[in-house]
Amino acid sequence: MADVKSIVTGVVWKLEKQAGDTVAEGEVIMIMESMKMEIPIEAPHAGAVHHIAVKEGDSVTEGDVVAHVK
Repeated sequence: MADVKSIVTGVVWKLEKQAGDTVAEGEVIMIMESMKMEIPIEAPHAGAVHHIAVKEGDSVTEGDVVAHVK
């Protein structure tokens, strides 16, 4: 299982995937908003989303674990 970490400090703007969804490597799991920019958070490898650790509107810091893909 791989941790998916936020690459920016910001707010979870939109969840693109939910727990149980399959993903390809590089597929967008969620979109963060930081400094009026939208930043996609991508799956580190192909697999299934095991857990989403945040919800839309949550504030996160760079490096926070936001999801798990296995």
